[in-house]
Amino acid sequence: MLVDAHCHLTGSYLAEDQVEATLSRARSHGVTGFVAVGTDLEDSRVVLALATRTPGVQASLGVHPHEAKSWCPEVETGLGELLQDPAVRFVGETGLDWHYDLSPRDEQEAAFRAQIRLAKALRKPLMIHTRSAPEATLRILEEEGADAVRGIIHCFSEDRAFAQRALDLGFCLSFSGITTFKKAEAVRDVATWAPADRILVETDAPFLAPVPYRGKPNEPGFVRFTAEAVAGLRGISTVKLAELTTRNLEALCGWAPAS
Repeated sequence: MLVDAHCHLTGSYLAEDQVEATLSRARSHGVTGFVAVGTDLEDSRVVLALATRTPGVQASLGVHPHEAKSWCPEVETGLGELLQDPAVRFVGETGLDWHYDLSPRDEQEAAFRAQIRLAKALRKPLMIHTRSAPEATLRILEEEGADAVRGIIHCFSEDRAFAQRALDLGFCLSFSGITTFKKAEAVRDVATWAPADRILVETDAPFLAPVPYRGKPNEPGFVRFTAEAVAGLRGISTVKLAELTTRNLEALCGWAPAS
């Protein structure tokens, strides 16, 4: 059994009438668990509703750095209420994106720090987005004591030095379709080297489709190609990779295969 540790199944990412067919295709490829991710308050409400009614789907709710400009006391209160639901396994996707800078950097940092504090208050792990801000992301996680709740560095795209600091904080590293890209040498190096009890696989659907679907819309069923790539790098079977990544997710957030 494979679990897609990070995918987008709501809002502008996937039409509501396409969700069941998309998940059915994934299940036909042995992908039976999905962490659906919310990116703002309204999207988080929709994600939670989906997780509540759909077997195998669990939720990660937060305000993405692109949407950090929306952060305010009302959003914090509303998100905090949603996060208390047992179907919610993670806080986020939160973090920093200094590549697109769709929200001012100071507002990204404020929303990021606030969500770390929410995670600590609720004792739920974090779902971290980081792009073009490696040092700042790690510094904030360290300053805010994120090791108290741990979490996932989603769509891992950094190097071994970054990975080591994240591992020191207790985080797992989640590998996406990037791992199938031959020129992604640093990511493939980390996927080979990282401790077996700290690795996960994801799609980040509909983004970053793996080879052989690179450049096309991604979907949760394609996580099997990433799993095959990571298993090959580590010299183990895909079945073994599926077992250990599912076990790692369960240890991190209480995921149960029958959820």
